[in-house]
Amino acid sequence: MKNVCENRMKLEFASKSCNEAFARISVAAFASQLDPTIEDLADIKTAVSEAVTNCIIHGYEGKEGTVKIDCQIFGDCIQIEVSDNGKGIEDIETAKQPLYTTKPDLERSRNGIYNNGKFYG
Repeated sequence: MKNVCENRMKLEFASKSCNEAFARISVAAFASQLDPTIEDLADIKTAVSEAVTNCIIHGYEGKEGTVKIDCQIFGDCIQIEVSDNGKGIEDIETAKQPLYTTKPDLERSRNGIYNNGKFYG
């Protein structure tokens, strides 16, 4: 049987750090229809926060752009896609190295990167 999208939500907002909380809460509210555990909601919020922050910091590097979120529900699963039209990742092989960052002064370590339709964790 083919997976059929039962519900969908799309968000589009300016790549400003003040919008990260809006994105996190909006996706969590949408996901709540699946009756997730508190831990599941916390994981969703964290993943959305990290993805949106990466779009803002790395995708646009101080310039304003647009961040998009597309959420779809399939049965008891949610699919969340966060995207931007920023500069992308120049060297995927280097970026896949553990704890690699282009912004060491921000004291962040990545749990995964997503570039051109592929996730690297």
